[in-house]
Amino acid sequence: MTPTLSDRLAAHVLAGARSLGLPDDDAALTPTALAAHGDFQTNLAFRLAKARGENPRALAERFLAALPNDPALVASATVAGPGFINFKVTEAALAADVGARLGDDLGAPRPGVGKTLVIDFSSPNVAKRMHIGHLRSTIIGHALDGMFRFLGWRVIADNHIGDWGTQFGKLIVGWDRWRDDAAFAADPIGELQRIYQRFGEIEDPDGELATASRVATARLQAGDPELRALWRRFVDASMVEFDAVYARLGVRFDAVLGESAYEAALAGIVEKLLADGLAEVSDGAVVVRLTADDGPGLGEAPFLVRKADGAALYGTTDLATVDHRLATWAPDLIAYVTDMRQQLHFRQLFAVCRRRGIQVPFQHVGFGLLRLPGGKTASTKSGVVLNLVDVLDEAVARARAVVDQRSDTLSEDERAAIAETVGVAALKYQDLSQNPQSDIVFDWDKSLALDGNTAPYLLYAHARCRSVLRRAGDAAPGPVVLVDPSERELAMSVARTPDVIRQAAAAWRPNLLCDHLYGTTQAFSRFWERCRVVGDDVPADVTASRLTLVTATATSLRTGLGLLGIRALDRM
Repeated sequence: MTPTLSDRLAAHVLAGARSLGLPDDDAALTPTALAAHGDFQTNLAFRLAKARGENPRALAERFLAALPNDPALVASATVAGPGFINFKVTEAALAADVGARLGDDLGAPRPGVGKTLVIDFSSPNVAKRMHIGHLRSTIIGHALDGMFRFLGWRVIADNHIGDWGTQFGKLIVGWDRWRDDAAFAADPIGELQRIYQRFGEIEDPDGELATASRVATARLQAGDPELRALWRRFVDASMVEFDAVYARLGVRFDAVLGESAYEAALAGIVEKLLADGLAEVSDGAVVVRLTADDGPGLGEAPFLVRKADGAALYGTTDLATVDHRLATWAPDLIAYVTDMRQQLHFRQLFAVCRRRGIQVPFQHVGFGLLRLPGGKTASTKSGVVLNLVDVLDEAVARARAVVDQRSDTLSEDERAAIAETVGVAALKYQDLSQNPQSDIVFDWDKSLALDGNTAPYLLYAHARCRSVLRRAGDAAPGPVVLVDPSERELAMSVARTPDVIRQAAAAWRPNLLCDHLYGTTQAFSRFWERCRVVGDDVPADVTASRLTLVTATATSLRTGLGLLGIRALDRM
């Protein structure tokens, strides 16, 4: 693996800090805002001066003088503003770095080797069709999965399916009263969803239907063979449809375990909490009382682990899930990708785990809501729903119309494959390119736009790179020589790709990678306008250099898109 330019510069900066007897734990290197000011900037001297009560610019000048001499890496280093230091790397160092980024692994360091991450995402409910509201957890989680794997982590992608609970009592009652066997045979999930929605429309919490559903739930959870068989039928039908949707999205899991998998452990967890003095009985229920010492706001409401009627809850199941993950995979980190509305629940869960002596760190990756026009959120129970499979079909249909207009030389099979890739990619990228914590209003035209900062724009840039390489024929890539400013800009964007992947993973924000890939694509467009790669009037050494740069660009785009769950195309 080849250290990145920022890694090499960080070592350079920290060596200077050590020579002055200053703390050397974080070089705080970032790209400069303007290329005219250099390539990288550090505010280390500024921060240390503030902490020590010294003049920031004076310390920065001392820091600059103490930096080791490395003419192979550093072309210039200057103090800027109130105490920042800007660096410009040498053309030779940048050119060599581009030559090291030609493989799919980008030749990048793997800081996660030896560590294990369990990441929980998607988690649809059985007997309900996946709707547009499920898209965010699924694709954000999958993108994070990809980035951590790239960084060397062993990743366990765990799909915690909602396959247990009171909704099955409702389905069982509705199944007996309203099912249409022919409709179920033709569309199992559609019929189950219709039954569930009908129950919700006429249910009275104190009425006969509600009572019947509670009795059915109790019989199911007690192990009634007939109801267990019916429940298994619902689960199996659901998984067939879920798997078809995941296949279209290019999403895979290492484990798919429903809430039912932890049923046998729930009673023991509650009794252990009571025995250890971590929980108490309150009005017949069992709760863990948290305090402000466990975290801001956590002393306002207890964490409920068993209801007064003896029923377990999501929190109980989540505790059992943590125990299973620790025993099975011994993770170094456990992450949950859910919407922001569940933030308090997970803060409580993590606090209870800490009280139980669990030292493994947890991360809740909260994301904003995906709303439909008019401000409503998708809900199967209310019938306000836009089915995900329908959205995917519409995305592909719209992409196909564009492909047919612009790619009339391609075969029918090629056009169909491109439309499927472009349509799904456009839908995914429109979401991933935004800060996960932001709410999104779903809009057909915006979600499926084919220009601007979109997946199709990035895919087209990659296809153009591949076209250039095909046209080059037998011409071989060679050492990079950066002459035109657009070549240097593109080379620096390629060189920064491994850094951005690390930053995006550390921040749990795939949109940072999207922003970088878009910037790389724009840099490639400027390079394309200014620099010919092949032609009789282009010297052979220039062609060789630019072929390496184009290859590195294609690799950077292909790898980055792949981490986002988007397959790059060679032709469009």
